[in-house]
Amino acid sequence: MRRSDDFSDTLRGGVRGTSGTMIVHLNANLTEGDPLVGFAVSRAVGNSVGRHRVQRRLRHLMRDVVGQLEPGTRVVVRALPAAAGATSAELDADLRGALGRARRRRDGRRR
Repeated sequence: MRRSDDFSDTLRGGVRGTSGTMIVHLNANLTEGDPLVGFAVSRAVGNSVGRHRVQRRLRHLMRDVVGQLEPGTRVVVRALPAAAGATSAELDADLRGALGRARRRRDGRRR
């Protein structure tokens, strides 16, 4: 995901799942096609090197999860400052947990 409008639509219109190191925003069925994923890593996470390291790790972990998303889904992963000191295993568990919470909230809205 690269366009500002895509990020805004996902943040405003989606549901949120949280964990210790990140917040996942999920907005399903906005468009047809492959799922889109974007990352937001603020300066609170660390300096430029640290932010890019966190983003690369999250991108790598998301590759395993993106195949499980429904077509047309948009996801924004916002890293919190705790992500800078987390291990890859902790980030993986937090990503899957936050995404699962967001899905449950979304499914609850559909009923």
